[in-house]
Amino acid sequence: MAKSEDAVKDPATKGKLKLIIAIAGALLLAIGLSGGATWYFMHSPQSKPADALDTVVVGKQPSVFVPLLPAFIANYNQNGRQRYMQVSITLQGRDQAGLDALKVHMPVIRNNLVMLFSAQDFATLASPVGQEMLRQKATASVQEVAQKELGKVVIEQLLFTNFVLQ
Repeated sequence: MAKSEDAVKDPATKGKLKLIIAIAGALLLAIGLSGGATWYFMHSPQSKPADALDTVVVGKQPSVFVPLLPAFIANYNQNGRQRYMQVSITLQGRDQAGLDALKVHMPVIRNNLVMLFSAQDFATLASPVGQEMLRQKATASVQEVAQKELGKVVIEQLLFTNFVLQ
């Protein structure tokens, strides 16, 4: 009994025991991390076959963006002072053929947008809420022309890519 008590109290034996416990803990941690990483990569969307991804995304086509060039410049009076607004616009849709067909009616669309922009109030346009309201009105204006001329709404939304007030 005296020998076993001496072995437990021996510092060299305690150091070896701590080393064995540390190695066993590190080994368990490595096994756990490799198992977790394997599970993560096996269940991530990138590891699924291409056929599965194609069937999920078939319903929605990618967005098509068409910039309206040149940028719109509108002027209006605000309390007797001449004000200017420059707006660059990009149309977003999903049907390239419909967007190409809408280009034929671009003079009507540009006219409606210039009239809409010229009728705005500077104080309203100076706020982000006013700009968003104008963007929604402009989107509705273009959608109305598309519905009337093409029989379908081709434009999802109209985006302001540049908006300058002076």
